Amino acid sequence: MVAFSSIAKHRLCNQSLIYSKPYLFPSLFQFQSIRTLLLQSASDSVKLHRHSDSDSGIVQINMDRPEAKNALGKDMLKGLLNSFEAINTDPAANVLMICSSVSRVFCAGADLKERLTMDVPEVRATVNSLRSTFSFLEALQIPTIAVIEGAALGGGLEMALSCDLRICGEDAKLALPETGLAVIPGAGGTQRLPRLVGKSIAKELIFTGRKISARDALSIGLINYCTPAGEAYSKALEVARDINQKGPVAIRMAKRAINEGLEVNMDSALGVEEECYEQILHTNDRLEGLAAFAEKRKPSYKGN
Repeated sequence: MVAFSSIAKHRLCNQSLIYSKPYLFPSLFQFQSIRTLLLQSASDSVKLHRHSDSDSGIVQINMDRPEAKNALGKDMLKGLLNSFEAINTDPAANVLMICSSVSRVFCAGADLKERLTMDVPEVRATVNSLRSTFSFLEALQIPTIAVIEGAALGGGLEMALSCDLRICGEDAKLALPETGLAVIPGAGGTQRLPRLVGKSIAKELIFTGRKISARDALSIGLINYCTPAGEAYSKALEVARDINQKGPVAIRMAKRAINEGLEVNMDSALGVEEECYEQILHTNDRLEGLAAFAEKRKPSYKGN
């Protein structure tokens, strides 16, 4: 595993997150406590699938809780974090797709029926668990793609915002409706949405809680592609395959350079880029890429 930059100072290490921004991320102690709580049992509502043959390197998570429209209850959250941690330690994983097995819904958000039974400390712990799990997803070194057909609401949209790319069918509906329940998005929505679409648009969407269509989401830069209904998965797989053919170390370093560079000034950001490029210089894949170009053949990258 390649170490993260000392400039941004956030990394994945021994399946734990270390962050330098406490207003965005939990402390290491908080995360370890949450992780212990979440992994006490496995989840039947989250399935992890590794593609094979020519698609080896593509990993897929399917949320499958139809009776609750994939609402993010404790069990679902355990399954998601367990899957993210498995992917984080899998050197063969090059790109992740997060999908739904439930018709016409990606994820309906928090499990409000479960939330009704909680006291304030339990609600606080649950929201912190959501936030830390999505921060873990965001910090994965490999590219991540949210495949959205139908509703992505509240925590469901916040999970999609934690991914690198979002691909929607045209019937998708996206919203952060929390203010209608007299709360705010608490799993990163107030921070990630304005970074994608700008402060003014994010404020309007969060203040009103209104649902927007996939076409509108595309027009404001919230998603990367809007496909005909039912074709989001096919497009996501096409993009994943394209990524999977590139040099794995280069892809990870590109993600790191972009993410870390955006958090600092330009001079420091160029330093991040230089550091990332240095990591690539010493790889066999770089030499393979040059050889394949000279020999006019398709490169065979090994991730080293």
